[in-house]
Amino acid sequence: MKDRFVLRNVKHVNEETIDIVIENGTIVEIVKAGMGQGDHILDHSGVYVSSGWIDLHVHAFPGFDPYGDEIDEIGIKLGVTTIVDAGSCGADRFGELVASRDHAKTNVFAFLNISRIGLQRTDELSNMEWIDHEQVVETCNCYPDVIVGLKVRISKSVVGDQGIEPLRAARTLSQLTSLPIMVHIGSGPPSIEEVIPLLEHKDIITHYLNGKENNLFDDEGKPLQVLMDAIERGVHLDVGHGTASFSFKAAEAAKRNRINLDTISTDIYRGNRLNGPVYSMANVLSKFLYLGYSLDEVISAVTSHAAQWLSKPELGRIQVGDIANLTLFRVEDEPITLIDSEGEKRVASSSIKTKGVVVNGEFIEC
Repeated sequence: MKDRFVLRNVKHVNEETIDIVIENGTIVEIVKAGMGQGDHILDHSGVYVSSGWIDLHVHAFPGFDPYGDEIDEIGIKLGVTTIVDAGSCGADRFGELVASRDHAKTNVFAFLNISRIGLQRTDELSNMEWIDHEQVVETCNCYPDVIVGLKVRISKSVVGDQGIEPLRAARTLSQLTSLPIMVHIGSGPPSIEEVIPLLEHKDIITHYLNGKENNLFDDEGKPLQVLMDAIERGVHLDVGHGTASFSFKAAEAAKRNRINLDTISTDIYRGNRLNGPVYSMANVLSKFLYLGYSLDEVISAVTSHAAQWLSKPELGRIQVGDIANLTLFRVEDEPITLIDSEGEKRVASSSIKTKGVVVNGEFIEC
């Protein structure tokens, strides 16, 4: 549906009810509820609308196992209009990921894994010979409209005996390409105190709420000084829930210490989509509602905050003249059991459920 249609009686998170008129893929009017005119009227009374959800950390290269999935399965079918693949591919196969975008409706950007083999194997940084500086720079130059940063996974199982050296290599490559780094943090060594000081403004710490021993909070739940220093430098905090990287206890510590939400992302792939604990973006967002964040704070973390980091403000707003990328959802007041990556369960009184998306002007029901 790409002619003139109206999303009728949708509401912002501030509860203001409006009509959004979309013509040939573009938002042409935002008017008082009931006033929009078009060839098709889609009544969504009681349904919230936001700019299209952006998932800053997914794995969308289906050829890799376990960290892979189909683009639209983790994109529009889950209410997400834009995904950012978080380093599934290195230079060897990045062109295949780019080609797969042509067969999907979801908008796709990506981080380039600094290891040329990417997630073909899960110890991709255990051999420094797999980090080819010239190949990384060449790939970034080939795909400037797709690549938004460099990905480096710094945990013991990935780097092996190389310790902090892959991150030092990433820092050099960041300088050569003028691209920020997304750093996966996990089990040490290297220690978190070695990792975080190497990060600069606009770099991303993903998995910052993980519950592993090598995390960003002390035994009393207070943030480490390296975390507070990083926030002061403008380092970006990204949830990256995943199978093993989100802890309710860490999230409660962050909220208790007033560490603001930057972006909420899923680290979703086929296994944790089908079997949990991720399931969907809506499920992950519901966990932050449970934690006591407002609906506005939660939705901003997957819309305006993510769009700002991507330097694509149009993806994080609803404005006349923009290509229509929107997410429709409800907040349902029914008990739901939520589970974190540690196996800890919490019962929430409400949850977010997606109802549909408009992606590049096309309405698709979820």
